Amino acid sequence: MHQTREWFPYVGPFDPCPPIRVKTFSTGPQLFIPFQPPNLPQFTREEALKLGTLWPALYSPYTPQNKAAMGKETESIARK
Repeated sequence: MHQTREWFPYVGPFDPCPPIRVKTFSTGPQLFIPFQPPNLPQFTREEALKLGTLWPALYSPYTPQNKAAMGKETESIARK
């Protein structure tokens, strides 16, 4: 199941800025698992520590929308 959803906001005829026709948002996997089923598969300890969860069903990778901006931001922090 995809965790990224999209919606189409209203674009008014008199909006002063260029419209953003499609906006996206992320939904967490915990929204789709109402209770913890028994015998869920588990990551190894090392994988769980690296990924931040023990269960693959609850893993949600983070991918920034603007990777170029994230890189510049990280560089400026590293220089300080």
